[in-house]
Amino acid sequence: MAKRRGLVLILVSLLMAVGAAFVANKWVVARVMPDQGAGANSAYIVAAAVTIPFTTKVEERHLKLVAMPEGLAPDGFFTSIEQVVGKVSTTNISRGEILVAERFRAHSAGSTLAALVDENMRAVTVRVDDVVGVAGFLLPGNTVDVLASRKIPNQRAITETILRNIKVLAVDQTASAQDNEPVIVRAVTLEMLPKQAEELFRARTEGTIQLTLRNPMEPDYVPPPAAPPKKRVVRRPAPSRPAPTEITVIRGTSVDKTKTKT
Repeated sequence: MAKRRGLVLILVSLLMAVGAAFVANKWVVARVMPDQGAGANSAYIVAAAVTIPFTTKVEERHLKLVAMPEGLAPDGFFTSIEQVVGKVSTTNISRGEILVAERFRAHSAGSTLAALVDENMRAVTVRVDDVVGVAGFLLPGNTVDVLASRKIPNQRAITETILRNIKVLAVDQTASAQDNEPVIVRAVTLEMLPKQAEELFRARTEGTIQLTLRNPMEPDYVPPPAAPPKKRVVRRPAPSRPAPTEITVIRGTSVDKTKTKT
């Protein structure tokens, strides 16, 4: 009797083990493989298997294929994992998010930050302190304005905004925002045009600079239209009148002088 009960327990244990293995296998296949039961009208597109932070060089472990009905995928989607591997993310990407081309940049060699610099733009690093760096509240992805102050001899110091809507690429050597807590940094890397970089360093040489944090929802600054130049009124001098002509008439011993009107 005891032997029979033991055989029953062993058989039940084996059945439970097989069932657990089957469920685990189904879970693993659903996580790492596309749905094999997708309909004929479905297409496989690439999505994020895990959270992909900003400036991350994408690896195969970051990606997975998911099935989606044709016509519902967003523009610029990827159809194979090989199309994304090696690219650099330009934003934070959440787990399960469908990947699109506009959120990645190609990367061949060097630092991943170089891949984030737009065409014809330059990455410029300026040294800052807790005041210039907006008390540590600057994070990658923010935008700032640059103010320049300089002292004119025998006059008061002047301050003016020399650059507007400048993107922050990195703070110190960090190109991704891990949290929103303020961190005092020593250097900030900004993205700007070559001419803007020249203007920035000229201002640093002539005086001091200050960064001001912009609201990301604020529209780009549009300078007010210049007032039309005032028309100069040229007053022509009044025409001069010719001097009256004097005529002398002599009659015998009488002399008369008259003036003619013009």
